[in-house]
Amino acid sequence: MMKRRIVIKDEWPGHSVDLFTYPEHYHDDIESVYIPHGVIMDRIECLASSIQQDFEDHLVVLCVLKGGYKFCSDLVDFIKVLGRNSGKYLETRVEFIRLKSYLNDRSTEELHIIGSPDLSFLRGKSVLIVEAMIDTGKTMTALLKHVVTFEPKMVKVAGLLVKRIPNMAETLLDYVGFEIPNLFVVGYALDYNEYFRDLNHICVISRTGKLKYKV
Repeated sequence: MMKRRIVIKDEWPGHSVDLFTYPEHYHDDIESVYIPHGVIMDRIECLASSIQQDFEDHLVVLCVLKGGYKFCSDLVDFIKVLGRNSGKYLETRVEFIRLKSYLNDRSTEELHIIGSPDLSFLRGKSVLIVEAMIDTGKTMTALLKHVVTFEPKMVKVAGLLVKRIPNMAETLLDYVGFEIPNLFVVGYALDYNEYFRDLNHICVISRTGKLKYKV
């Protein structure tokens, strides 16, 4: 069954950067504003509502750093607000795992856990893995296999963005924000070699930006 998400068509060019504010030092580095910040927040609130309904009274949120930190923070905030305004409060504990899978704009498709790989605190817990971007799904598949070895009660995955590519990672995701074409996007904590995380919007990086910050 196709999971509910906003599908952005291949022909969508994004919004003109002149319609939005963004850090001046990225002038000429951004081709378009692909998903404005307000739209991102509205969609995350919808995801939070689904998660709040699906889980019981306690949830361990495993945030995939660095790209997932803003998505995770806003998602958890919405879950807390929804709990305060309803008869069901979902207690959340946030933990972090840092992965490295990109070089420039290419996925290495290998799982590199930075720091301790010990996730024994997940044993017997309901776990939600929060990731900003899923493309091939190979890194997430490897992470799920790693998480399962620690015997959590259940595991679900929330992805803000999933790329529409051959053999896309459809089956890995329980909660999906946006399905996008196979574009390299930055902003809202998504980076290009550690740049652009400070953009509020999700944007398409320009050729000039790729060349400027290439390593």
